[in-house]
Amino acid sequence: MKYICLLSLLVVLNACSQTTKSKTTKGLKTEKIAMKTEDIYQFKMTDLYGKDFDFSSLKGKKVMLVNTASKCGYTPQYKDLEKLYKTYKDKNFVIIGFPANNFGKQEPGTDGEIAAFCEQNYDVSFPMMTKTSVKGADMNPVYKFLTQKSKNGFGDSGVAWNFQKYLIDENGHVVNMYKSKVLPTDPAIVKWIENN
Repeated sequence: MKYICLLSLLVVLNACSQTTKSKTTKGLKTEKIAMKTEDIYQFKMTDLYGKDFDFSSLKGKKVMLVNTASKCGYTPQYKDLEKLYKTYKDKNFVIIGFPANNFGKQEPGTDGEIAAFCEQNYDVSFPMMTKTSVKGADMNPVYKFLTQKSKNGFGDSGVAWNFQKYLIDENGHVVNMYKSKVLPTDPAIVKWIENN
């Protein structure tokens, strides 16, 4: 009788051990296929003046990316964007503008016309990329990264209108997004820039 009890106990212990090993193995597999997010540094574009712009040059900086338009109700935000850029550009912060004609056809001009408008009306000195698309089938790869959680690890978002803002940390990762109506000089954005 003792022999049968001992044998039954060994069978039960062995079964428990196998279950534990199986769960542990499954846990390891889950960890191995954890999502690997991308960063902004992989991209290269052409700016408004036809020069190459390598996003790897942004390493170690906080970045605001904003889609812009010259004939929008939010166009006066260029003034705040430039003010913010001039205040913090020497403190590892940069703004990148992406002129886009996706909303209400409010950016109809050529790269040259956009550049002239920005310089003459708002004295824009922060980098501006070539006119692009920030939504739809022809969406720029940078905006695919910004708007897809599977790529950025932060979240899915659609660009709703001109002057939507994405914040990128010093490691090239999306950390926040602000809709068009939020001013570039909003206290929450300024606090983020100033915090080390």
